[in-house]
Parts: sequence; structure tokens; C-alpha cells
Amino acid sequence: MFLLYKYDIFWAFLIISNVIPILAFLISAVLAPISKGPEKLSSYESGIEPMGDAWLQFRIRYYMFALVFVVFDVETVFLYPWAMSFDVLGVSVFIEAFIFMLILIVGSVYAWRKGALEWS
Repeated sequence: MFLLYKYDIFWAFLIISNVIPILAFLISAVLAPISKGPEKLSSYESGIEPMGDAWLQFRIRYYMFALVFVVFDVETVFLYPWAMSFDVLGVSVFIEAFIFMLILIVGSVYAWRKGALEWS
């Protein structure tokens, strides 16, 4: 009717890729040993008895620095294929990469002015 028979492989892959993780979780839940006790509920610090409170509050500056790092790390992942295939793809891809870089430069200037790049 709608030529859905051409997508049999897709549907089989979709079903199998959903069934395998569900089966893995179910088998692990059935076969895993269940042991509850004080050792199981305590926090682990390299075999040493934990000292003090386990809850530590980090400054938000560390998260902001890590977020900026991840953004520019992902930027290099996107720019590398563009650089490798620039001669094949042509000028339109160069314009897209330029716009992408412009957006990231504006974002880095914004993060710099907000102080997200200062460690102290």
C-alpha cells in the first residue's frame, strides 16, 4: 500500500536494538545476587573508611569552565570533517563553517565577558 515492505530491515533492526538492552537488564535483574547490609550502603573511598560528610558543594565556576571546554571540544569534532573534505564540498560548506565559527566566537566572547573563563 505505502511501500512499507521496503523497510523490513529497518523495522527488524529497530526491534532488535530495543529488545537486546531490555533483555540484558532483565537477565541481570534475575541473576544478580541481592545483598543488603551496612557495607553495601556505605560510600566507597578506595578501601578507606569514609571520613566526614559525603556531600561536597563545588563552585559553579568549575561547571561553567567544563561546559565551555565541552563546547569547544565538540567544535573541533565538527570542524575536522569540514577541513578534510573542503576541496570536495566547495564554497557553500566554507560559508556554513564560517557561520558556525562566528557563532562560537560570539559565544566565547560572551563567556569571557561573563567571567566563565577565569579560574580564580
